[in-house]
Amino acid sequence: MGVSAIPPIRAAADSFALVERQLAEFRWRPEVQVTEIPAPNRIAPRAAAVQAVVMGDGDEIGNGRLVLLHDPAGNEAWAGTFRLVSFARADVDEQMVADPLLPEVGWSWLTDSLTQRHADFTAASGTVTSVASRSFGEMADDPARSEVEIRASWTPVFADPADLVPHLRAWQDLLCTTAGLPSLPDGVVQLAPRSGLRPL
Repeated sequence: MGVSAIPPIRAAADSFALVERQLAEFRWRPEVQVTEIPAPNRIAPRAAAVQAVVMGDGDEIGNGRLVLLHDPAGNEAWAGTFRLVSFARADVDEQMVADPLLPEVGWSWLTDSLTQRHADFTAASGTVTSVASRSFGEMADDPARSEVEIRASWTPVFADPADLVPHLRAWQDLLCTTAGLPSLPDGVVQLAPRSGLRPL
């Protein structure tokens, strides 16, 4: 007797569970402190989300969020059944904010990270926003701020089967690059989170 096929609904649920588990078990760099947060429940039938703080010399130098969406029926706008939605933000040098090429460079941080980590993707979209602000009047003593925000989403193209790890490595690289930290090269083992961090 042959083995019966998994019903489509069960297969879809198992597929999401596999991808969600990779998100929960991923080993982040020590500088990237990640915690699970409530996921939006109106965008897709299944979702998971994390937020990250990038640390440097004991201070926060960047932060971000990553949302994993899954619609077993597929979504025409996504061109697939999964979607990753990312936000990354960091303070940057004032001269960098004034550079008219910063938006293009910021977008390349995402696409280059995905390419270098061999994270196949399609239907990428997003915005890069750079802001410089100065305070006046009663707030004149507040320091000037310059920051860049990268909001993006893309559809992961999974090879075997639903392998989210390359996309998590790419997102980590995006966070670190935005915050001014170098990415870890392929082959370098990432350390387990330090004690005191909340596990996923």
